[in-house]
Amino acid sequence: MAASLQPRIQPRPPAALNSDQRALYDAIVGGPRAQGPQHFALTAEDGSLRGPFDALLLSPAVGAALQHLGAAIRYRTHLTDRAREIAILLVAARWHSVFEREAHEAIGRAVGLTEAELSAIRTEDLSSFEGDEAVVGHTVVALLDGDLDDVRWAEASSTLGDAVVFELTSLVGYYSTLALQLRVFRVGG
Repeated sequence: MAASLQPRIQPRPPAALNSDQRALYDAIVGGPRAQGPQHFALTAEDGSLRGPFDALLLSPAVGAALQHLGAAIRYRTHLTDRAREIAILLVAARWHSVFEREAHEAIGRAVGLTEAELSAIRTEDLSSFEGDEAVVGHTVVALLDGDLDDVRWAEASSTLGDAVVFELTSLVGYYSTLALQLRVFRVGG
């Protein structure tokens, strides 16, 4: 039986939110994702949240924890902007997460990823990346495959440092969670 592509939840405009949902909504639209240049729309015309953010409102306590984790991953890690976007886009490619791919390709372009690099990431082709970016990419692919073997661990740990390996495992887990939620709830753009 084919899966339905119809959304399983309806977006909620701000006026339809209870107090806990509204507090989370305000934290998202007033937080770091809404500051500075906007590379993708965080809200729809009716004010409802787009992408994975609307689903976070289903359980404000869990949604707030995910929202805080996502903000930390996006804005407070040791990764360069390019390396972070390479990692996020590899997760989006692996899980066929259209929203995450479109949103983070826009961010990737803004931080200097070329169209050729973005195209390569869509197929997990890391041959055009060098140095730390290549190590980040290979580490993320290994994590998506389930683990770092001793060789990949040694390379990642010595090149990037243990803190960055921890941040990458958190990034892969977080964006994989979002990709799963987007699939299960059939969230489009």
